[in-house]
Amino acid sequence: MSSGYDDLQVSYGRCLRTRGFIGRFYEILLSRDPGLALLFATTDFQKQHMALRRGISLAISWAAGDGMAKRPVDEMIRVHARTGRAPVPPEYYAYWLDSLLQAVRERDDQLTPELEVRWRAAMSAVTHAFAVAY
Repeated sequence: MSSGYDDLQVSYGRCLRTRGFIGRFYEILLSRDPGLALLFATTDFQKQHMALRRGISLAISWAAGDGMAKRPVDEMIRVHARTGRAPVPPEYYAYWLDSLLQAVRERDDQLTPELEVRWRAAMSAVTHAFAVAY
């Protein structure tokens, strides 16, 4: 794995140790726009929480240039593309990113402004890839 975003993986680990991090992320996200709730209307949130838990770690690795993350992230992109089984219109990715960062701010007690900038840079690269592929 590239060391480019190892600090994010560590920060993410701190978030997960607080328990309820993924649930809190979804609370924040779904409160941002009524259209988001419609996208998740038939979602099995137990499965979704597990998928996102893994997905964030993969996204960090992908943003760092880890070739092992390319295939699974490409699959996530296909799932969320216009013709995928769970399409997400590009305008929702800004909400996703802002919700993630809010949840990280709430749960990582060692988050610094510099680390938050790195989170935004890494996840912006990922959300941009998702939006472009839509």
